[in-house]
Amino acid sequence: MTAVIIIYLYQGYLADMAFAQDRITKGGSQVINTTYGPLEYADLGQGYPVLALHGAGGGYDQGLIISKMFLGDNDFRVIAPSRFGFLHTPLPDSEGNSNQKSSSFAAQADAYSDLLDKLNIKKVAVVGFSAGGPSSIEFALRHPDKTSVLVLVSAVIHQEPPMGFMDDIIHYGFFKSDFAFWLVAKYFQPQLISFLGMTPEVQAKLTPDERYWLSDTLIPSMFPISQRQPGMANDRINFILINYPLEQINVPTLVVHAKDDTLVNPSHSLYAAQKIPNAKHIEFDSGGHVLLLHHQDVKSATMDLLTQHT
Repeated sequence: MTAVIIIYLYQGYLADMAFAQDRITKGGSQVINTTYGPLEYADLGQGYPVLALHGAGGGYDQGLIISKMFLGDNDFRVIAPSRFGFLHTPLPDSEGNSNQKSSSFAAQADAYSDLLDKLNIKKVAVVGFSAGGPSSIEFALRHPDKTSVLVLVSAVIHQEPPMGFMDDIIHYGFFKSDFAFWLVAKYFQPQLISFLGMTPEVQAKLTPDERYWLSDTLIPSMFPISQRQPGMANDRINFILINYPLEQINVPTLVVHAKDDTLVNPSHSLYAAQKIPNAKHIEFDSGGHVLLLHHQDVKSATMDLLTQHT
């Protein structure tokens, strides 16, 4: 009986991984060379250009998902790169000239600038979600002439403590095992959703459509997790180095967060709202890390900002 269960589980795992690989391969991404090496990106739509920067567990595919979450079906040209260490964007070689070979958030921002130059895009709106926040801020600081507006959603803004013992186990063990992550995602989904920043109270209020979106879109978008693990570990290492002069950001900025986010503490957005000049701050009482129940509110606020300043 045990062998039958194992075979059944493994067949389901192989089928889901094959589907995920097919989705990634046919998702419309391309790879170009930048100063920091290869950079994968998707370029979809014909409207005003938006640079959509994904969080942990992401890649260009999550960038497209967050653009849909927070921009809706409005007419934009979405540029969604896979950040360093995610999918087909490798971590830059750490050897050689440190000014040109780096995996820092500043280097990521400069790689985005290279990408926009190659695409002949002069100016973009920047939307940074979760761990995509630091490189979004770096882009606004380092390339203000290319930034029309900045939107930070559930974003990492200030320094985080170094990784502890459990962080090491998660980042260098759990996230390196596609099967372990798939098993949890498939059969312990409420626990995984809680780990991803949504309390049981939020989960209890979800509509059937929102539950379906979580289980059918967001969580499967993290498969295979091993192809995203190097980027997640790199992000976590670089979080301890964050120290941005936020008061120097001179582009219109929207900061959005939920008070019950258990993955990225709301103190990050409060800090940004206090430091970034004239930043608009929206804080929801609930919604968790991905602001479930409030996607339409975020779309409206984002569209208002873009309408005014682009």
